[in-house]
Amino acid sequence: MRKQIVAQDPEEPLSPEPDWLDLEHITRVEVSSEEAAHPIESALILDTGLGWRAAESGEQTISLLFDAPQIVRRVHLLFEEPMGGARTQEFALSWLPDGEQNYREVVRQQFNFNPPDVTSEVEDYVVELDGVAALKLTIIPDISGGHACASLAQLRLA
Repeated sequence: MRKQIVAQDPEEPLSPEPDWLDLEHITRVEVSSEEAAHPIESALILDTGLGWRAAESGEQTISLLFDAPQIVRRVHLLFEEPMGGARTQEFALSWLPDGEQNYREVVRQQFNFNPPDVTSEVEDYVVELDGVAALKLTIIPDISGGHACASLAQLRLA
């Protein structure tokens, strides 16, 4: 076996960050609920806080309504739950094509939080969505009907 250790060029990053869409300036956001200390902006805008948290338990919805139709090629979601009990959370991500009335589901996913061992979930999707008029994220924080509050640390689109 021949082996060679090849040094990485320091100018070339291992995994370049995509050009995230500037959601602050191209969307109007509708959210079903939010705690004052955890507004939706802190999940959508880079380096602005601890993420969004609902003010009440139960199913929550975050809708991004674009000023002009967008092309979306990547969706990055980060859910964090450092406290609270074990539970199964579900989310659904849907998009509204420009000129249409009905949302189309992109993904529906369930995962478990089990603090202190499992306190975060990262979902990163490569998609082919052209002419996106709106994007909707629905979160059911506890599918068993418990009193958990939904939260979202990051939502990024490229």
